[in-house]
Amino acid sequence: MSDQRVNQQPDGKAEQQHYFSATPAADSVTRVVRVELPDVSLRLTTDAGVFSARALDPGTRVLLENAPPPDADGDILDLGCGYGPIALTMATRCPDRRVLGVDVNTRAIELANHNAADAGLANVSCQLDTEVPAEARFAAIYSNPPIRVGKAALHELLLRWLPRLRPAGTAYLVVQRNLGADSLARWLGEQGYEVDRISSHRGYRVLAVQVMPTD
Repeated sequence: MSDQRVNQQPDGKAEQQHYFSATPAADSVTRVVRVELPDVSLRLTTDAGVFSARALDPGTRVLLENAPPPDADGDILDLGCGYGPIALTMATRCPDRRVLGVDVNTRAIELANHNAADAGLANVSCQLDTEVPAEARFAAIYSNPPIRVGKAALHELLLRWLPRLRPAGTAYLVVQRNLGADSLARWLGEQGYEVDRISSHRGYRVLAVQVMPTD
């Protein structure tokens, strides 16, 4: 896969329309996005038809700057991995952990695996969400969830994956305040999860979500 920067600019609406499609219809337009954090530096290939193809999404940056590493033992999940900025960052920070990225977008999966190989990160792999074994459990989930798929679809997504946390595991979700971060936190509480806001920065909330302990 080429990682050459291309001057052609895709239409932003087309990009938005296709990033949560299984097979994006947008013509391929590859470019390079750099992820520069205090402890991580990555050079990632992106393409039209995947989420935030032109630059690291600001919400993703807030998540990576504020969410802590896992406390529990076990694998890490990047839910909605796109071209891999979260999965590859966590794989870099936690070289002794296995990191799994999942997405519905086949173009994103191909890019994420290409980027992992290019970065020399053997502890990360990405695949379609339907390919994850039902018995897989995770010490932590990190996600910039696809809010724009709609509330019903988002709730279905979270109710499918949050139960895969290990008993002491935590999910870290970043959600824009004006796109319903606080209402999502309330809804998660109603579903039996303990939700803490661990950061509020640049208009984004970072939520730490755990199963409520039972007496």
